[in-house]
Order: sequence, then structure tokens, then C-alpha cells
Amino acid sequence: MHSGSGDHQLMSEINVTPFVDVMLVLLIIFMVTTPMMVQGVDVKLPTATYDALPSNEEHLIISIDNDSKIYINDLEVSLDFLTQKLDTVLEKVDNKSVYLKADKRVPYGVVVNVISKIKSAGIDSLGMITLPENGKSS
Repeated sequence: MHSGSGDHQLMSEINVTPFVDVMLVLLIIFMVTTPMMVQGVDVKLPTATYDALPSNEEHLIISIDNDSKIYINDLEVSLDFLTQKLDTVLEKVDNKSVYLKADKRVPYGVVVNVISKIKSAGIDSLGMITLPENGKSS
């Protein structure tokens, strides 16, 4: 590139406009797609009046959605095979603790049946996941 001064030297400035354009487009794409990347089973949790327990390790979560479908993390499983699947999943794990997350609209009998199947799989510790009373999950 020649500058207009007439000394015929090359201009060594970097044009950053295309770089900024690309970065803005990528930013917009990530802003639009991030809310769509929600994982897990959608359930409406009941509320409780206690503080959350601190935990640094991942736990096995069993979910029951509004249609009474049962999930081990994100894998759907029938009630009849829940104990068998839990035995398979937890056979190599020392910490046999499970958390249950049930939609508040699920009939109580379904939740009790799932708890019974979980206990028959030899689970040492069963925790219940709820929302705090203010309704915001942590």
C-alpha cells in the first residue's frame, strides 16, 4: 500500500476490522446458542425451608418427570428395570449414594415405588433434591 506522502514506503499497519467483525459474529452465535444447551430432565421441584448441603463430587441423580418417566441421570429406564440398572451402574462405585429428583405433580405412590426400587438395589444413602423456599435453584 502506498501512502499519499509520495515517499513510496509500504504501510505496515494491521487492519483489525475483519477480525473484530468475526469476533462479534461469534459472540452473537454463542449468546444465542448457549440457552439452548440445557441438559437434564425438566421437572418442577417442590420447595423446602433449609439450606443446600455443600458437595464437591458428582452424584447419581434419579429423576421422575411429570409423565412419571424415570431417568438415571439422562437415561430413561422403566420402573421394572430400575434396580437392575442401578446394580450395573453402581457395582464399581464405593460411594453408593443417590439423589432423587421428582416433579411435584408426580403421584406420591410413584415416588414411593421408585424409592423402594432404589433401596432394594442396595443404595446406602438416598437424598432428595428440592428447591429452596424462595424458588431459586443453586
